[in-house]
Amino acid sequence: MRSRSSLGIVAALSGALAASALAFAPGAAAVSPGSATATYDCGAWGGGGATLTATQSGTAATITLTSAVKTPIAVGADQISATLTMAKAGGGTRVFSGKKNPALAANQSVTIGPLSGTVASGDSLNSYFAGTALKMVIFGVTVNCDALTSQSPGPFVFS
Repeated sequence: MRSRSSLGIVAALSGALAASALAFAPGAAAVSPGSATATYDCGAWGGGGATLTATQSGTAATITLTSAVKTPIAVGADQISATLTMAKAGGGTRVFSGKKNPALAANQSVTIGPLSGTVASGDSLNSYFAGTALKMVIFGVTVNCDALTSQSPGPFVFS
């Protein structure tokens, strides 16, 4: 009998500790807005609107970009090296990079990401600044894209 009551007390205490741990656990980090649009000019490769989607887990963040720029030839999965430079409010930049893309058919809109980067709580990032916002290397050819507009509805703010 004693072992049953001891077991019950241990189970109750374990449950209470687990519940209190959840109550004091830090909340999941979030970025707002989760997605934004901007217009880019990629020179001879074209240009137009793009959608940027951001996620955050602590100080790690990712951005995926789907653009109006179309690849003239088919590109296999993970064949585009990309660097997205974001201007940080107050000065400086944050860089997101990677070699992640789905397989793309000829004349298909380019999707890149998720590109990985590091952020700090309170970072407000926008791809619109003086300089190349997006650099892609496709089959050894460098494609530079300048942001022509600020992100709408606004910059990404990381918590």
